Amino acid sequence: MDLKNLIRDIPDFPVKGIIFKDVTPVILDPYAFKKSIDLMGKNFDFSRIDKIAGIESRGFIFGIALANKYNKGFVPIRKKGKLPYKTFEETYKLEYGNATIEMHIDAVNKDENILLVDDLLATGGTMNAAAKLVEKSGGKVYGITFLIELDFLNGRKKLENYTISSIIHF
Repeated sequence: MDLKNLIRDIPDFPVKGIIFKDVTPVILDPYAFKKSIDLMGKNFDFSRIDKIAGIESRGFIFGIALANKYNKGFVPIRKKGKLPYKTFEETYKLEYGNATIEMHIDAVNKDENILLVDDLLATGGTMNAAAKLVEKSGGKVYGITFLIELDFLNGRKKLENYTISSIIHF
């Protein structure tokens, strides 16, 4: 099964000129989804990972599945104002402005090893902000895994201090 062939291109979403990589066909197919989870986890030693953190929203889908498979706790990283308890926050640049993500202050303990998960690596800004949240809490980024990496955007460069695994490359 070639997961790359299941990724659907949506032109001009969310804005004109962007080709959105839609992972919905992967999560609709139970065999493709299982394969994606297996591949996203294969490069990491889960005995050394304390928790898995996923970025809203598709990072939740893949991150919770990995957390469940490897019997780890899951840390949600959300857009500002969506978490009910006290948070750390990190603001990062977008093409047109800024965005802020948050994580509960008690989600990651000092020296815990965290695997960060998201569906897609584009410019790296969101994942870099997520890594900073983990580090603000005293945790350590053990690694980062993506289903998709858009190589032409060079997002990996913003994350060069971390171990990164991407399954599908465009």
